Amino acid sequence: MASLHDHDPNCLFCKIIAGQIPSRKVYEDDEIFAFHDIHPWAPVHFLMVPKLHLPSMAQVQPEHAGLLGRMMALAPRLALEQGCRPYPEGGFRIVVNTGLEGGQEIHHLHVHVLGGPRPWLKG
Repeated sequence: MASLHDHDPNCLFCKIIAGQIPSRKVYEDDEIFAFHDIHPWAPVHFLMVPKLHLPSMAQVQPEHAGLLGRMMALAPRLALEQGCRPYPEGGFRIVVNTGLEGGQEIHHLHVHVLGGPRPWLKG
């Protein structure tokens, strides 16, 4: 398992952030990168990842609170920009899978933002 470095050269999401693997970018700033999920479960489905390589929520420490707070505060704006309808009739779901039993497949913390007209493939 990767340690808490700025990036992991073997990590798929680190490679996407670095531009080594193409993605359909939704948003980028100094700390956060967001891109469309390659296998969407809903009409709107994108991932938000910290540029810092954090393997999962299990490694989050108090010093990461600001970063995670920014991600959560950014999610509603990006969801609307990507086509989710406004609250309360519309809305979106935020999912963070952690560890094997939590359904995590890529070990770089990522937040799924899903929305759009129902029913969805999953959820």
